[in-house]
Amino acid sequence: MSRVPGWLLRHRITIEPYEGASSTDAVYGPPVEVRAYVDEQTRAVVSPGGEQVTSSSTAYAAPGTKVPPLSRVTLPSGRVTKVIACLPRDGGGLATPDHVEIQLQ
Repeated sequence: MSRVPGWLLRHRITIEPYEGASSTDAVYGPPVEVRAYVDEQTRAVVSPGGEQVTSSSTAYAAPGTKVPPLSRVTLPSGRVTKVIACLPRDGGGLATPDHVEIQLQ
């Protein structure tokens, strides 16, 4: 397995994992800072529910990073957004860097 090199993960993002909903609002877990590479580019993606939605940013993190959909993420710019999907990218033994793709609203 070839992991994404740490020197490529130039940014720090703060993730507050989505834990569910209360009667008044969403419930988030404690914030966790994660090293990532952030690409602020708009593109169409498919949500876990199968809907086509617009992603304004994508963060790439180390393999094993777990981010539930609807988690709250603070980007290096200070912008706060939510997770559309968190997708493992595994090269299956090829010489490609394994990583996690975090699609953001």
